[in-house]
Amino acid sequence: MPTEKNNNSKSKQLKEKLFLKRKSTVKTFTEAEQKKADKFCEEYKGFLNAAKTEREAVDEAVMVCINAGFSEFKAGKKYKAGDKIYAVNRVKNVIAAIIGIESLQKGVNLIAAHIDSPRIDLKQNPLYEEAELAYFKTHYYGGIKKYQWTATPLALHGVIIKSDLSSVKVCIGEDDNDPVFTVTDLLPHLSQEQYKRPANQLIKGEELNILIGSRPFKEETDNASAPGTELVKLNIMKLLNEKYGLVEADFLSAELEAVPAFKARDIGFDRSLIGSYGQDDRVCAYTALKALVDYTKTPKKTAVVVLADKEEVGSDGNTGMKSAFLKDFIDELANAEKIPLRTVLGNSKCLSADVNVAFDPTFPDTTEKLNVAYMNYGVALTKYTGSRGKAGTSDASAEFTAEIRKLFDENKITWQTGELGKVDLGGGGTVAMYLANLNIDTIDVGVPVLSMHAPYEVVSKGDVYNTYRAYKAFMQNYK
Repeated sequence: MPTEKNNNSKSKQLKEKLFLKRKSTVKTFTEAEQKKADKFCEEYKGFLNAAKTEREAVDEAVMVCINAGFSEFKAGKKYKAGDKIYAVNRVKNVIAAIIGIESLQKGVNLIAAHIDSPRIDLKQNPLYEEAELAYFKTHYYGGIKKYQWTATPLALHGVIIKSDLSSVKVCIGEDDNDPVFTVTDLLPHLSQEQYKRPANQLIKGEELNILIGSRPFKEETDNASAPGTELVKLNIMKLLNEKYGLVEADFLSAELEAVPAFKARDIGFDRSLIGSYGQDDRVCAYTALKALVDYTKTPKKTAVVVLADKEEVGSDGNTGMKSAFLKDFIDELANAEKIPLRTVLGNSKCLSADVNVAFDPTFPDTTEKLNVAYMNYGVALTKYTGSRGKAGTSDASAEFTAEIRKLFDENKITWQTGELGKVDLGGGGTVAMYLANLNIDTIDVGVPVLSMHAPYEVVSKGDVYNTYRAYKAFMQNYK
């Protein structure tokens, strides 16, 4: 007769064999692997600090490519196996590729990420004065909790194209000696009426006014200036004119973005986490690009990374993933081999490299515990995104999902699955469906994030490093 001990042993063995198991990077990493992850994340933090806008992310990506021996793509040129190329589209969109040994007839291995992040943009005519204080009017970009952006130090990044078509780059608030800017909020003592607003209206869009100065222009005479004559605004314009040669009309042809002024930092006594602005989705953009440029051999299939703009506002526009830039780039390569574009796309495979929500034990009711990603449990494999009935998703096929599972297991990648919140509660989209619409097998694979879309997002170093390893395995080993 079997004993209770034997039964327990048998059930344990069956559980090990049959049950789905999550693996923790914290528990499975060797000391050497942890050091590699930490070193990788130091470089990643440097990227975050240097690339707070999509333009800056493209500049940094190009620098990474050039340092790795990539050359600028030339249309009409026939490339050979091992050639490393990159192409930039309108300074906000970049593609990098390594030409493979096999013909494009067999498709490409593609990783797609986005490099824009939620932020506050300046309006076209932003500068005004009220009560002898100078402000910028703004229009927020992407899905934000507006109240999170008040009482926070902000830096101003971007470009101004003047009437003579010369350009002026702006980056104020990042150096320790720079001034910063801020959106003011009410003190609690006077917030009784504000507290009655719904949470998404605690701060209204038109209340996200950035405070930029208070000193009036001083006349050379001793005559006192009357209030209401916009002398603070005049003084601001005088300073901008002296430093950049600007007049107020130049704001009409400017792209200026207000972003948090703080740097990427380690979080926790154990330094296991990273806190920073813009990790959605620059964490996937950086890991994907590094996975490509760190390739030491010629790939069998051509490996491509595309970093796009405008994902946070629907991927429209000529620098978003819906644009023709990626398709035209692949078409140029295909033409050199006299292969129809549709053949290349139909045989290609893609990882949509975007973040997913991580389980937050402070807010456990927003996610379903069996189907949410956890911090420190590796890269998140997301079969479908969308919201409320999978609206706005490509929903990867079972076949392609199984292929990626097998690839990750064979390459000892720590991975997990996840979805973006409970079925009827929330949801969200990625660029996956736009790539799938090109007849490319596509699945979302990315880093779990806490405080997504906040001015300060949090990721795990172990998850970041495993995501890098996952992307590398896909480009090097996926057949």
